[in-house]
Amino acid sequence: MSKFVIVGAGATGSRVAQQLSTAGHDVVLVSRSGGGPKGPGITPVSLDATEASALTAVTEGSVALFNCANPPYHRWSTDWPPIANALLEAAERTGATLCTLSNLYAYGQPTAPMTPHDPLSSSLEKAQVRATMWRDALARHDAGRLHAVEVRASDFIGPRANAILGDRVIPRILKGKSVSVIGDVTAPHSWTFVDDVATTLVACALAPSSWGRAWHVPTNPPRSAVEAVGDIADAAGVPHVAVRAIPVPVLRALGLFSPLMRELPKTMYQFQVPFIIDDSETRRELGVEPTPWPDVLAASLAPFV
Repeated sequence: MSKFVIVGAGATGSRVAQQLSTAGHDVVLVSRSGGGPKGPGITPVSLDATEASALTAVTEGSVALFNCANPPYHRWSTDWPPIANALLEAAERTGATLCTLSNLYAYGQPTAPMTPHDPLSSSLEKAQVRATMWRDALARHDAGRLHAVEVRASDFIGPRANAILGDRVIPRILKGKSVSVIGDVTAPHSWTFVDDVATTLVACALAPSSWGRAWHVPTNPPRSAVEAVGDIADAAGVPHVAVRAIPVPVLRALGLFSPLMRELPKTMYQFQVPFIIDDSETRRELGVEPTPWPDVLAASLAPFV
């Protein structure tokens, strides 16, 4: 039995906690609210993750420190740096492996399936925030000051995830109403299941051979928005619904009232061209496979049926 600390009690952090608890480990689940899943061995803790000393105290004796935090997207530039710095300090002081969940934004607009070796060349400020976090962690890893590993996922699908194909879309499908999404609704897109994210994070934390590298979460073959919505309808046993693209001018208008919507046009390229993750190294070297697509659909539907 070992101890693990997870920062962030959202969909992914909660699943990491549940997987580790099921395996018989002790888990400290850190969030501002002190919430999260209940279960044997899971201890929720209310803590400000920017406080390096407090975070270090709860991390003492841990095998790994998971970064599953999720600041509001429009506040990444201000909220991420102090959190990232506190995590680095806590990992270095305690010897816990820092295992960070990230995404594909920093690669910029793809021209082929994205690999973990692609340059983090996006010009977007918020993408470079995440790129800087990894470079800082890798620099300390290479200097022998700590062990670091990063796990990158595509857009989430699954219950409780902050997902495009989630709370706003699935209820409309079940009611037979049309669905509106951003970008080209026919462009192939990778959708990563939140449970597979947790599985990959745990696998990387426990495999020293994975440290000092970035890894992609194993993900099912890409599906366009039209195909994915149709798959959800089929899994639910309901007729297909129309899938329409939200015009960019409408997004810009919505951005006048919503900071999140204001940011979407800047990352529209992710939904206008094929956005496909290459996870072959993770499958081959770590032996992690994606949850079958029918099971992903069933889990995503479960909260709504």
